[in-house]
Amino acid sequence: MTRQEAKKRIEKLKKEISEHDYLYYVLDRPKISDQAYDSLKRELIELEKKYPELVTPDSPTQRIGGPPLEKFQKVRHKVPMLSLQDAKDEEEFQAWEKRIAKLVPGAKIDYYGEIKMDGLAVTLIYKNGIFFRGATRGDGRIGEDITQNIKTIKSIPLSLRTKARDEIEIRGEVFMPEKAFTKLNEVQKEAGQPLFANPRNAAAGSVRQLNPKITASRQLDFFAYQIITDLGQKTH
Repeated sequence: MTRQEAKKRIEKLKKEISEHDYLYYVLDRPKISDQAYDSLKRELIELEKKYPELVTPDSPTQRIGGPPLEKFQKVRHKVPMLSLQDAKDEEEFQAWEKRIAKLVPGAKIDYYGEIKMDGLAVTLIYKNGIFFRGATRGDGRIGEDITQNIKTIKSIPLSLRTKARDEIEIRGEVFMPEKAFTKLNEVQKEAGQPLFANPRNAAAGSVRQLNPKITASRQLDFFAYQIITDLGQKTH
């Protein structure tokens, strides 16, 4: 196989594997067996070993890469990451509604509801359609760079399926599904380690591991709820 042929095959394998990741981890509709998926992955790994110069940041093989970090680097958010405000009863909700009406008098206000994912708020930066950086909320203005750990979460694409723009920022919640939480505590118990109090603490602790291999073993998931970049969307 020539280098040019290898490059074409690598690109095809990357697209196929990414598509199967999307079907499996996002839509829960796998189309091929685990054995067939592993075969595609092994072929890609072998080709990239033979042609290391063809390895790109969006390759599925780069989800767990590099040695453990000594510490997390700080990241300044271009737009502050604000926390949500609670309304514990109807009276508090109505008071909030009145405050909004004063800020935008005469405006038509629509409402939407969505499930509250109890995990860790993160922001994802994509440049030209390729995942560039992931960061925690921190104090709302400055967070921590958790790029290597974010790459281990397979429901987060390393390249976008939509038309690429110079830069897109997507915010959401990294969380731990209940089954993964139960399994993690079983492993902790067998190892004689302290159990995690709840999935939220487990997810937050997993995302902030200096060793991305530990994060990868925790079976985290992600739910996006906000697009910071203006993409022209007209509804939530």
